Formats: sequence, C-alpha cells, structure tokens
Amino acid sequence: MNKKVIAGLISLAFHQSISATENINLDEVVVTASRTSQARENVIGDVTVIDRQEIERMGAGSVTDLLRMQPGVQISTNGGAGTASNIYLRGTNDQHVVVLVDGLRINSATLGTTSFENIPLGQIESIEILRGPASSLYGADAIGGVIQIFTRKNISTKPVVNAAVGLGSFNTKTAEFGISGAVSALKYGVNVSSLDTESFSAKRIRTGKDADDDSYRNLSTSAFLELALAQGHTWGLQFFESKGHAEFDNGFENFGEQTLQSYAFTSKNQFNDIWHSTFKLGMGVDDSDSTSSPTSYSEFRTEQQQLTWQNDLTFSFGTVTLAYDRLEQDAKSESNHKTSLKKERNNDGLLIGYLGKLGNHHLQASLREDHNTQFGNYTTGGAGYAYRISPEWRITASYGKAFKAPTFNQLYFPNFGDPNLAPEKSDNVEAGVKYTGQNFNAGITIFENKIRNLIANAGPAAAGCTLGGFCPINVGKVEILGTTIDGNWNLTDNLVLSGNLTVQSPRDEESDQLLVRRGNRYGTVNMMHTWGSLQWGTEITGSSTRYNDTSNTKAMKGYMLVNFTANYKLSPEWKIEARANNVFDKNYILAYTGNSATAVPYNTAGSNLFVGLRYNMKH
Repeated sequence: MNKKVIAGLISLAFHQSISATENINLDEVVVTASRTSQARENVIGDVTVIDRQEIERMGAGSVTDLLRMQPGVQISTNGGAGTASNIYLRGTNDQHVVVLVDGLRINSATLGTTSFENIPLGQIESIEILRGPASSLYGADAIGGVIQIFTRKNISTKPVVNAAVGLGSFNTKTAEFGISGAVSALKYGVNVSSLDTESFSAKRIRTGKDADDDSYRNLSTSAFLELALAQGHTWGLQFFESKGHAEFDNGFENFGEQTLQSYAFTSKNQFNDIWHSTFKLGMGVDDSDSTSSPTSYSEFRTEQQQLTWQNDLTFSFGTVTLAYDRLEQDAKSESNHKTSLKKERNNDGLLIGYLGKLGNHHLQASLREDHNTQFGNYTTGGAGYAYRISPEWRITASYGKAFKAPTFNQLYFPNFGDPNLAPEKSDNVEAGVKYTGQNFNAGITIFENKIRNLIANAGPAAAGCTLGGFCPINVGKVEILGTTIDGNWNLTDNLVLSGNLTVQSPRDEESDQLLVRRGNRYGTVNMMHTWGSLQWGTEITGSSTRYNDTSNTKAMKGYMLVNFTANYKLSPEWKIEARANNVFDKNYILAYTGNSATAVPYNTAGSNLFVGLRYNMKH
C-alpha cells in the first residue's frame, strides 16, 4: 500500500464497526465476549457488533466482503462467489477462529476452517466479533478469537413480513422472503434466501477450460420456534441450512456442492432471582462433495453433536457462570466411493466464569478444563480488567491462554496425517484505551500473541506421510505484535466519518518472515451522509503487501478499493438499495494457486454494480 493510502487511513482511523449514526448504540447487548448478556459499553474484550442495517448495505456481497471491513480482519479467496474463503483475525491462522451460528459450530473438522462463502447475508440478523484468545470460554481453536453469527429472528406479536429482490453484475440475481409472528405463547419465524450468479473465472487465466466463468448458486433457510411455558421458562427450536453449488477451476468442468446445517433444542429457565439456566442440544453439519475430473469424486462430511448446560448465578458482587460443554466430532471422507478417512473424537469442557462491576472497576475472569479423547486434558484461563476514568474515558487490560487441536486431516488422512501432532498453544496480552463522547468515539488496542507448536504443512516425508515438503509438523514459534485503532465521528447530524487501521507484525520467530497471506497494515475508511430519504456513502479499504509463501518470495502487492453505497426510502417500509464495488476497477490479488513459477493468481472482482428493492413491514 502506498504512503498516501496509509496516511489517509491513519488520519481517518477512528471507526466503530458500524458506519451510520443510528447504529452507534453502546447500550445494546453483547453475548459472545463472556457467554452472558452484557451492555456493550461494559465489555472488556475487543468486540465489534455488525447489525442488520449494515448487512443490508452490503447488497449481494458475501460474509467475507462484510468482515474484511472490520478491525483486525484480513481475508483470502480462491476466486469469486462460492469459492473457498479464509479469515485471518489479528494475524492468526484461518483455523484459529471459532465460528458459531446461533451458538453451534458448523466448521469442517477435516480442514479446520468454516465455509464462510456458503453463509448467505440474507439469513443473518447480526454478527459479533471477539478479537483475542477465547479458549477459556469456548474451548479449542479460539487462538485468534470468536465470530458468532445470529440468524434472523424478528420477534413480533403479529405477523411481520420482510422481502427483497436484487439484480447485479455477472448476471447476479437475489431474493429473500421471511415471515415471523406469534400465536398465543408460541413465537415463530421462517426466512428463505437465494443467490444465483454467473460470477467470473476463479483463476486469472484466458485459455483452456479454466478460462470459463465459474457460476454459483445458493438456497438457504432458517427458522425458529419459541414456546413460553411459564414466566421465565421457554423452549425453543432453531434450524439453519445452506445449500451451495459452485464451479471452480482445475483443468476440468469442476464443481462442488456444499451443505451447511445447524439445528438445536434450547430450554431457558429463570428458576429464581439468582439462577438462570440454559440447556442446548444441537448438531452442526458440514457436508462437501466435489467432482474434479470425469472419474474423480470426493466427499468430506463433519457432524458435530453439541450439548451445553450453562448456569448464570447473579449476586450483588457480579455474575458467576458455571457451564458444561460436550462436543462429539465425527468426520468421514470418501474418494471415488471408497472410504479414506473415518474418525471421531469427543471433548468435555467445564467452565467457571466471573463478570463483575465494582464502582468504576469492571472485572472478568474465566477458567476452563477440556478433556479430549484424542489429546487428553488442557487447561486455559483468562482475566480482564477495565477502569472508567471518567464518563468518557476507559482503560482495559487482559490476558488469555488458548489452544488449537490438530484437524482430522492433519492427524489421520492417509499418506499425510501424523497422529502424534501436539495441540498449538498461545498466550495473549493486550491493553486498550477507549473514548466515548457525544459525537466522537474512538479506541486503541495493543496486543501481543505468542503461539507455540504451530502446525505447518512443511515437513519432510515420514513413515505416515509421502508428501515430502508438505507433511504436517509442529514447528517453532510465532509472535504477533499489533495495534488496532478504530473510531467514529459524527461531523454533523447527517454526516458520519469512521475508520479502522491495524498495524501488526505476524512473523515466524526463527525465519522472521511474514505469515502467509497476511500483511503488516490494513484498514478501512467509511463516510455516510443522510439527506432526507437518501443515504449515501463511500467505503475505502486497503492492505499492504502480503506473501503467498512462507519464504516471502511470492508477493501480492498492496491494494486500495473504493466502493459506493446508497439507499432511498420510498416509504417507511419500502427502500431502494444500490452498491458499486471496486469503482476504479483495481486489479488486485488475494491468493495464488501455488508458489511455483507457473502458479497463477486467483481472480478477484473488477468494477461491479448491484441494485435491489427491499420491504420491511413495520411492527
């Protein structure tokens, strides 16, 4: 990224993740930071909340498009819509983030990543991002943080309908429909969304079969039922399913079909003024089928049965949380209808947490013991402290331990895995200062994350691995030092300026090289203006140079993208939306197909436009 871009980001680098005046609501409730509901202004952790209004401004964009504009987030993609996408939170690996959909894991246990590309924006009500270690709350894999996605749940006593349609570049077509309401003590809701796009070639190549457009289509549904049994006692059912069909490039007319599912039963019980209990029993599924040649077929399926019993005890000195989590992971893969991997492991976690406020002092602590049938016992802890100097100024400090379990592929995949791999471990410290004024909000967070036993696919051939140079091994240490600045400034009642900037050094301690596909600097600047019924804005996002390989020889130059957004209210219920992405048609790279001299870049979208019509019935 050139110096002018960096200077511009720094000068405007005060951003609360939401970029409109009506969204700056410090009294809203945050759950992910402590597993209990708390006012956003009291949260000690480094948290971002993305609401439905911000999601709608994305138009036909993806979850990764939305997340890339948030503090501490970098992404990589293997082409256009529906192709593999990865999230790097605060410079950590793509496998270092726990992703929850309504409290359930839906990641692949074989790859260790979550299929963000198959989670449609049309099904999302809000997203909470917790940056920093969270294994003491959520168990394995939360070295970089937690991203929790909440599906749409519009609670109303009468039937309420929402709908939207849209058209865009690459012959993109979208549609959404939802209805929710209540019948006596029963609340209900159903949402359906679809996306169909011709997209563009996944590889930046102009010859052969890989030069064709790689289309994508998705059909998704979410639903909920909530029955009030008595005052303070409810039963609930939830369901989410996303079915995606994506074409990709590999010298053949390749395609993959992926299904993500989560469903659960929840019982919430307020037994007395002190004791609130939540019991959840659910399942998360990631099922992926792909055809890479006329004779080559493969399937990877992960099933994760999950049970949580959480008890929140509220006293005068704070809230004590006691929880038990049970996770049963089953993974299976087949190639050409022959089973190549079938493994399972179980994890039992016990958690004790504390959240308290003593005058201007805020305290948070958590201790968790995990017992796993594959790697044994592991204990993690975390502690946070905040002090409110004045009504506007607040300082925070925290420490946390975290760990990541090896994936099933890294452990057991034939001719590749090593069952003796050790879990990755990390220690993180951070400190922050936050200012909240009438028209200006800002914060700065400094963090240091040290990761040990990092797993890399870089080992020599061994007894169980024939892929010399690519075998999974525990390698040295990684130290990530960084600072994130974010803020929001209401210049006038109708004009909001916001931005964020992260400066970090995610490096291998031995080689002093940057980690793959992560840069030193990245950030976003947003401007949103309201003029009567018209709201329009500009987004500028950019990153410095990144590398596709561990030796830092396959460079991906820095870039800056400019997007325009607009919406016009035809009435309190009807709205026209428009979005123009990459308006200057920037040619940039997020990933290569490999590191050899013949490797080509994966494609990224040039200038594109989306226009939609939205209807939201008022309560």
